[in-house]
Amino acid sequence: MAVVSGKTKNGFTYEGDYQHANPDRVTWTATYRLGGHFYGMRHGRIDELKGIPVTDIDEAVKDDIESTWVKPS
Repeated sequence: MAVVSGKTKNGFTYEGDYQHANPDRVTWTATYRLGGHFYGMRHGRIDELKGIPVTDIDEAVKDDIESTWVKPS
Protein backbone atom coordinates (compact mmCIF):
# COMPACT_ATOMS: atom_id res chain seq x y z
CA MET A 1 0.00 0.00 0.00
CA ALA A 2 1.19 3.51 -0.77
CA VAL A 3 0.16 6.81 0.82
CA VAL A 4 -0.48 10.08 -1.05
CA SER A 5 -1.60 13.53 0.02
CA GLY A 6 -2.16 16.89 -1.59
CA LYS A 7 -4.41 19.87 -2.08
CA THR A 8 -7.18 20.17 -4.67
CA LYS A 9 -7.68 23.18 -6.92
CA ASN A 10 -10.69 24.21 -4.84
CA GLY A 11 -8.69 24.32 -1.58
CA PHE A 12 -9.44 20.97 0.05
CA THR A 13 -6.59 18.89 1.42
CA TYR A 14 -6.69 15.13 1.06
CA GLU A 15 -4.96 12.10 2.43
CA GLY A 16 -5.28 8.84 0.62
CA ASP A 17 -3.84 5.45 0.02
CA TYR A 18 -3.81 3.02 -2.85
CA GLN A 19 -2.90 -0.55 -3.54
CA HIS A 20 -2.50 -2.73 -6.59
CA ALA A 21 -5.62 -4.78 -7.26
CA ASN A 22 -3.81 -6.61 -10.08
CA PRO A 23 -0.77 -5.86 -12.27
CA ASP A 24 -2.52 -3.12 -14.27
CA ARG A 25 -5.04 -1.69 -11.76
CA VAL A 26 -4.91 0.24 -8.50
CA THR A 27 -7.72 1.04 -6.10
CA TRP A 28 -7.61 4.13 -3.92
CA THR A 29 -9.43 5.75 -0.98
CA ALA A 30 -9.15 9.41 0.07
CA THR A 31 -10.40 11.62 2.90
CA TYR A 32 -11.00 15.31 2.17
CA ARG A 33 -10.75 18.19 4.65
CA LEU A 34 -11.13 21.95 4.58
CA GLY A 35 -9.63 23.99 7.39
CA GLY A 36 -9.03 20.79 9.32
CA HIS A 37 -12.71 19.78 9.18
CA PHE A 38 -13.78 16.50 7.58
CA TYR A 39 -15.80 16.99 4.38
CA GLY A 40 -16.00 13.55 2.85
CA MET A 41 -14.44 10.42 1.47
CA ARG A 42 -14.22 8.99 -2.01
CA HIS A 43 -12.79 5.87 -3.55
CA GLY A 44 -11.93 4.84 -7.06
CA ARG A 45 -9.76 2.78 -9.33
CA ILE A 46 -7.47 3.33 -12.24
CA ASP A 47 -7.17 0.71 -14.96
CA GLU A 48 -4.65 0.09 -17.72
CA LEU A 49 -1.49 0.89 -15.76
CA LYS A 50 0.55 -1.91 -17.29
CA GLY A 51 3.91 -0.56 -18.41
CA ILE A 52 3.56 2.69 -16.44
CA PRO A 53 6.65 3.44 -14.30
CA VAL A 54 6.01 3.13 -10.56
CA THR A 55 6.98 6.78 -10.05
CA ASP A 56 4.17 7.89 -12.38
CA ILE A 57 1.49 5.87 -10.59
CA ASP A 58 1.52 8.27 -7.59
CA GLU A 59 0.81 11.19 -9.93
CA ALA A 60 -1.96 9.29 -11.72
CA VAL A 61 -3.60 8.48 -8.38
CA LYS A 62 -3.33 12.10 -7.19
CA ASP A 63 -4.89 13.34 -10.44
CA ASP A 64 -7.77 10.88 -10.11
CA ILE A 65 -8.33 11.78 -6.44
CA GLU A 66 -8.55 15.46 -7.34
CA SER A 67 -10.78 15.04 -10.37
CA THR A 68 -13.18 12.83 -8.42
CA TRP A 69 -13.62 15.57 -5.81
CA VAL A 70 -13.77 18.70 -8.00
CA LYS A 71 -15.63 17.44 -11.06
CA PRO A 72 -19.26 18.56 -11.38
CA SER A 73 -21.89 16.10 -10.21
